[in-house]
Amino acid sequence: MRKNYLIADSGATKCEWTLISNGKKTTITTPGISPYFLSTVQIIELIQKGLSKKVNFTNIEAVYFYGTGLSNTANVIALKKALKKVFNKAKLDIQTDLMAIARAACKNKKGVACILGTGANTGYYNGKKIIKNSPGLGYVLGDEGSGAYLGKKVLQYYLYKTFDEELMHAFENKYALTKDQILDAIYKQALPNRYMASFTQFLVAHRGHYMIENIIEDGLNDFFFTHLNKLNESWLYPIHFVGSVAYGFRDVIKQLATAYELEIGDIVKSPTKGLIEYHQQHSK
Repeated sequence: MRKNYLIADSGATKCEWTLISNGKKTTITTPGISPYFLSTVQIIELIQKGLSKKVNFTNIEAVYFYGTGLSNTANVIALKKALKKVFNKAKLDIQTDLMAIARAACKNKKGVACILGTGANTGYYNGKKIIKNSPGLGYVLGDEGSGAYLGKKVLQYYLYKTFDEELMHAFENKYALTKDQILDAIYKQALPNRYMASFTQFLVAHRGHYMIENIIEDGLNDFFFTHLNKLNESWLYPIHFVGSVAYGFRDVIKQLATAYELEIGDIVKSPTKGLIEYHQQHSK
């Protein structure tokens, strides 16, 4: 039985690490680790800076890393090199972020796993692995229902002056951004998906306004229609959700599930609790 190991759940915005040391749990948060945006050297530096005060790297027996972009083989290789450099004695288990919710919610049972955070993803889990996965096209071509997708709608409504007077004033008072500043952040600066996703907070702050509700409902319905609607297993097994968007707008997800006649399982902000339970069972 392993006594010292790390479980990492990383999205594009943040990575939540859980250190299990002799049964004691310690949570550490660092910026998100995505091999699409960070080099191997940058990942090493981020991990060392974020964990060095609380983690003895040489004592770690295993690292279970779940993250975004890890359906891409080149990204897995880059991440593995970084983790091996920092945790040179540890066994490495590198999985997609989708596998995180699958293991956390389904354990060893069949189910459909969905992510709605900064990005979006969904797939069918057969109790051991993800055997069907909706194409991950990223925030430019896809990510329907994600924070980046919804945040982009907020920016469109503002820049196109689709918002009514009340919401236009609310947006201007909160952000004080010019069109050029917004376009620069999206087209010239790093991590535009995180930038767009940050505007979901405007949706949260103005729930109840019909325009806001339309953006949320339409965006989440795009996820249901584009992804769940094309997965036969959606009508056979519970559908589990993880992520800040899923948790924050869980009322809308439940309404849409009723309309589509689908069974909803867990809706959680983070899969960490379920992952801890899963790895405690499987580390014995």
